[in-house]
This record gives sequence, C-alpha cells and structure tokens, in this order.
Amino acid sequence: MHVVSVVGASDAGKTTVVEALVDRLAERGSVGTIKHLTHDPDVDTDGKDTARHRAAGADETYGLVDDAHDALDVDGSDAGGGDATVASGGEWFATGRDLSLPDALDRLAPRHDYAVVEGYSGSSLPKVALGERDVADPLLERASGPDALDFDAVVDAIDDLEPHRTLESLVADVKASPRAERSGAIATFTGRVRAKEDPDDAPTEYLEFEKYDGVAEDRLRALREDLESRDGVLDVRLHHRTGVLEAGDDIVFVVVLAGHRREAFRAVEDGIDRLKEEVPLFKKEVTVDDEFWRHDHPDA
Repeated sequence: MHVVSVVGASDAGKTTVVEALVDRLAERGSVGTIKHLTHDPDVDTDGKDTARHRAAGADETYGLVDDAHDALDVDGSDAGGGDATVASGGEWFATGRDLSLPDALDRLAPRHDYAVVEGYSGSSLPKVALGERDVADPLLERASGPDALDFDAVVDAIDDLEPHRTLESLVADVKASPRAERSGAIATFTGRVRAKEDPDDAPTEYLEFEKYDGVAEDRLRALREDLESRDGVLDVRLHHRTGVLEAGDDIVFVVVLAGHRREAFRAVEDGIDRLKEEVPLFKKEVTVDDEFWRHDHPDA
C-alpha cells in the first residue's frame, strides 16, 4: 500500500487536494483515507471532510482524534492514540478503542493499494505540503495551494514510493497467488525491535534503518527469485522496513507459500538468514545511554 500525507494550515485546501488525489488513485486501485481530527469523531455528514473523502472515491475512511487533541490545531503532529470513527463499505461506526495513526495504516494495508492521510505534519510519512508551514521530512511536493499542484505528476510520484507493508498484507498477497491452489502451507517470520538483549543492557529507545538504494532492492529481488525456484516453494514475499522503529515495532517480514510445511519452514529460515547477510541495510541503535551504527560497533 502506497501512503502519502497532505499537510498544511487549516485553510490551505488540504481536503481539496485529498479529493483530487483519491479521485485519481481510485482509477488505479482501492483507496483508504485517514483524517486527523481535533474534535470528537462524528458520523458521516454531508460537507464534512471525511464525507468528502468518501464522495471522492475512498473505499474506507478513518477519522482519528488524538488524546491530546484540545492542544492541537487541525494539522497537529501528534500521532498518539485516540478514538476513531470509521467508514467502510458505505457504513459508519464509532470505535471505542484507542487507535493510533500507525495502527490505522496497518489496518488499511491488507485491503487497499493506497492510503491518503490528511494531517499529521510531524509524522514520517511522505508529504504533500501546502503553504510555508514547516513539516517533517520526507517532503514529496510543496505548493502554495491546490491550484499550483500537478496532480497527475504527484500520483505518479506516489506510485514510486516504497510501499507500507504488514505481515497481514504480505500474507494476503501470497494467498492471491495464481499458484495458491497448490499450496498446503504458509510460513512466516517477523523480526521485531527488542527493548533489551540482556537484563543488564541499557534499554533500546529506537533503531534507525537505512538501505543502499537500488542495490538493496536488486538483492531482495534476486533472493526472492532464488527461493521461489526451489521445489515446492510457490511464492515468496520479503520486506524490511526502513526509518525509525521503536521498541516493539516490527522490522522485517518473510512470507512463504509452499506445497508442504517443511518446504515452507526451510525457505523462511534461509530467507531471513540470507536477507541479513546479503541485503545492504544499515542499522543505528539508540539506547538511553548511547547511540551507534552497528557496523561501527563490532561488539554490538
């Protein structure tokens, strides 16, 4: 699922941009949207931003309100948990559970090709920024307003972004394989950010991953093709997240569709071992006491 956020001041025209992007993206696939709210979630109402998302072609829409919404403007950058109102398949319902921006994206990923987020200027999502307000990187495009944007070019740029993957979305991919009818097993591996390796270690605050662009993708593609060439292995998905990941976050996924469990288990184990050895990814660890890149810290 490709994700973009539209950010700017409350009167900058963010919802107009979201509508235009959703309209164009819906021609290419299924679209979910997320709206950052500073008020209690409400049911779908004509003229409201969330209703405009739906009218533009969004298949599913989340309206998220942060716990600290009273202290935020319409484009608040806090991505903490809060209540949510959800529209799916034309029906709206209010949830009573806390739901963060990452949680909402993870829920959209298995079902949609695209997600357009309105707000969250402090997030790590790629952004289309309106006006001169400071926003967190990465910045996909900046314009004075909706009329200054080349929407077709922005949509093409969204298609070039690294997709947001989850274990569930990768499993959904292999289940949709044309070879799935020959499958008797799906095996998976998920690597996570460990808070501590040893009880005496300083707690890990976060890890930051960077990849060698181009080379990393080529190595992943070659590894996938090699695993899929094995007898009994029908389809493989490999994904390693980049950027800042906090303790408890998922880092890497390996998913194997195979005829039998033993073939699946062997391919998963070889897949994660070879991914760590062959794919150029660089990891910085930040603890409460120190920070270091792993390749510069041989004892880590």
